[in-house]
Amino acid sequence: MMDGKRIAVVLPAYNAGKTLQQTYDEIPRDIVDDIILTDDASRDNTAELARSLGIHVIEHDTNRGYGGNQKTCYESALARGADIVIMLHPDYQYSPRLIRAMAAMLTSGHYDGVIASRILGKGALQGGMPLYKYVANRALTLTQNILMNAKLSEYHTGYRGWSREVLETIPLEQCSDDFVFDNQMLAQVINAGFRIGEISCPTRYFAEASSINFRRSVKYGLGVLKTSASYRLNRMGIYREKIFKK
Repeated sequence: MMDGKRIAVVLPAYNAGKTLQQTYDEIPRDIVDDIILTDDASRDNTAELARSLGIHVIEHDTNRGYGGNQKTCYESALARGADIVIMLHPDYQYSPRLIRAMAAMLTSGHYDGVIASRILGKGALQGGMPLYKYVANRALTLTQNILMNAKLSEYHTGYRGWSREVLETIPLEQCSDDFVFDNQMLAQVINAGFRIGEISCPTRYFAEASSINFRRSVKYGLGVLKTSASYRLNRMGIYREKIFKK
């Protein structure tokens, strides 16, 4: 707990058995009240290992996709009484040690959401982000900032924290179950007028860390552009995309 707020960390997992222990060991449990792992029909020992660590585990019978996994994570965190929810990948690509700082930004009352940016500083390339992904990230972020009239250093990190109010307000059920979920959710948050803070975050790219291949990266990029264009059209009153409908 921090500043009287109940803190939950949610772990959307798929075949994370090799990295879960490292991730768990660095979660600051002196402030974290609840750790929830949603296992998206993994083919390894992710769920079994999570239970042995004392993590609350939810298992999907079938794979629901990255976005579908997160929907379950957030629903469960709210149902279990969370005031602040930090979403952390259990693949050890992001540093769990930043949970304390992210939670403090949210409990301060200054921000409704916090994203851990790999682009602030030099963490992305130093951590091994492929050059084509770095260039695509910068190009997409520039385009999104223009279309969405925002000023974020990146829209594509998977390390985020939200207040309960955000999660109860935005219509997450309208978002995709695929990887573009993160981007659609961020567009919803911006559209609703919530305040978003950023924190610099080192990142690690290695064999066991989750990543999408080039083909899926292209599909994701096109989905990002569609989301940003839909946001602009929605704000102009020309077209109402379903992700912005309550």
